[in-house]
Amino acid sequence: MFESLTPQPADKILEIMTLYREDPRSQKVDLGVGVYKNSEGQTPVMRAVREAERRLWDAETTKSYVNLVGDPAFSEALRKLVLGPNFDASRVSAAATPGGTGAVRLAFDLFHMASPKGTVWVSDPTWPNHLSILKYLGLSTRPYRYFDAATRTADIESMLADLAETKAGDLILLHGCCHNPTGANLSGEDWARVTEVLSKTGAVPMIDIAYQGFGDGLDADAAGLREIARNMPEVVLAVSCSKNFGVYRERAGAIFAITPPERQGTMQGTLSYLNRQTYSFPPDHGARLVTMVLNDPELRADWEAELADMRTGMLDLRAALAAELRQRTNSDRFDFLAHHRGMFSRLGATPDQVHAMREQSGIYMTGDSRMNIAGLNASNVPILAEAIVAAGV
Repeated sequence: MFESLTPQPADKILEIMTLYREDPRSQKVDLGVGVYKNSEGQTPVMRAVREAERRLWDAETTKSYVNLVGDPAFSEALRKLVLGPNFDASRVSAAATPGGTGAVRLAFDLFHMASPKGTVWVSDPTWPNHLSILKYLGLSTRPYRYFDAATRTADIESMLADLAETKAGDLILLHGCCHNPTGANLSGEDWARVTEVLSKTGAVPMIDIAYQGFGDGLDADAAGLREIARNMPEVVLAVSCSKNFGVYRERAGAIFAITPPERQGTMQGTLSYLNRQTYSFPPDHGARLVTMVLNDPELRADWEAELADMRTGMLDLRAALAAELRQRTNSDRFDFLAHHRGMFSRLGATPDQVHAMREQSGIYMTGDSRMNIAGLNASNVPILAEAIVAAGV
């Protein structure tokens, strides 16, 4: 039977990880892998998470299953963080998932059940796992324009023109703050315009958000998402706790489905059904740590303070890199780096230039020149700037 299987395409990020690991140069710089790193190049356990884990170690008395859709306290705490404390809970159905990707997979399964002949619209670019899952499920997809490669900003006019072609029964995959791999975010006005267009076409928005708190602050980063949730009758959210709580390996995430209150019961039952068919009971450890941090005033204050330090550190690195490149090129063409938010920016280099930076300077990033700003520190910012100029970007 298994002789019919064929080799699957290699994961490009894993390829970069392997090349980086095998590179003997001491000044090599890893900007490919999408995890937060501090100035020492480590992905730390956040202070509040560590303290919550210590408390849980002392208090936990069982490892039994919790609930088919996870602990309701987790969903409630995360709902308030993402949607705000005053959002109408009677409109929200929720299920804990194995990380944000688990939530994305469940969202696509939900769409397939509800609208099997519909189309999933995805931004150009989007994350490879989105396209891979959609292809695996056999769902129809169409791209919409998002990024202006010349200005390195969100191309809102082209995006709106494409979204105007959507229709009822379609799902529109949108990126929350800091989530698009380009680093270019929609403004508050842009989110309002997207909401207006989708309200007219009847398509349902799905927002993938994993970096709340990495841009301009917890509430500011959720403002666009909340705009859509308030004004659209149906919305799907895929939420990850991996980045802003640093619980990557614990796989803590959730799917939220927003509907009119009279459909909430059916939707909640459907999410329970999908969890049961996919992995039965979701993991609890990371979700419980997140719940403890969000519900304990002392832990939450410490988490928010550390998250703010992470955010401002990345903003400082962006400003430093933009300034270094301005000095070396006597040009402002890289100032977009200081205006992007979150961990990622698309540099605008060609694949050949990316290859040259890797071979000549030990700079590792994806072939489309997406780089992880959190892979930088004060000592390697000049190294990267020199490599960018030397490659002719």
